[in-house]
Amino acid sequence: DVFLFLTNRHAFGHLLSLDSYQTTHLHNDLWEVFSNPEDWKEKYIHENYTKALAGKMVEMPCPDVYWFPIFTETACDELVGEMEHYGQWSLGDNKDNRIQGGYENVPTIDIHMNQINFEREWHKFLVEYIAPMTEKLYPGYYTRAQFDLAFVVRYKPDEQPSLMPHHDASTFTINIALNRAGVDYEGGGCRFLRYNCSVRAPRKGWTLMHPGRLTHYHEGLPTTKGTRYIAVSFVDP
Repeated sequence: DVFLFLTNRHAFGHLLSLDSYQTTHLHNDLWEVFSNPEDWKEKYIHENYTKALAGKMVEMPCPDVYWFPIFTETACDELVGEMEHYGQWSLGDNKDNRIQGGYENVPTIDIHMNQINFEREWHKFLVEYIAPMTEKLYPGYYTRAQFDLAFVVRYKPDEQPSLMPHHDASTFTINIALNRAGVDYEGGGCRFLRYNCSVRAPRKGWTLMHPGRLTHYHEGLPTTKGTRYIAVSFVDP
């Protein structure tokens, strides 16, 4: 006879799926949200996200503008690194061949998620982590997290320091701070003109979530020193 001991009370590790692991990017783990979702979550989703989902770490700095933790520092750093590695930032002109119609009313210096082949992974992130928060914060609204535009914006004093007042072409918008105010840059933030309310020191890894279109006319406040990065998605519906 052979003695056999079985237990399901201790976790000794788990298997990783590496069959589809991509090696063409600077930070390849970012693309693992489908193949290894639990490891992706542990590495890239903020440790306090579950508290936010329970309503314990959600702030409302301006009317119907919610603020909560979503990304780890690693997620922020790797996404910025990936964009700078790609390097093909837009010129911030109204003419933009990347979008339907070729014209952008409120241009920024940015790189779209689809330019780095990250659009499918970004949609998965929105479905898994943003949509549940949306349903909590805007009761009765259910989203499929569809989007036409998702991109990383770069603000610099000698490049594009700010953004003119505008409405977003979205049902709701998320705006994730990817680096630190007062450390990586000075100035910056977002002002909602109708409410005369500003968020001037966005926390790295935290996202603002606010309605688009009619109610939340806003502007990007000037970055006066350093470089500021944000990840923006116009979600509709």
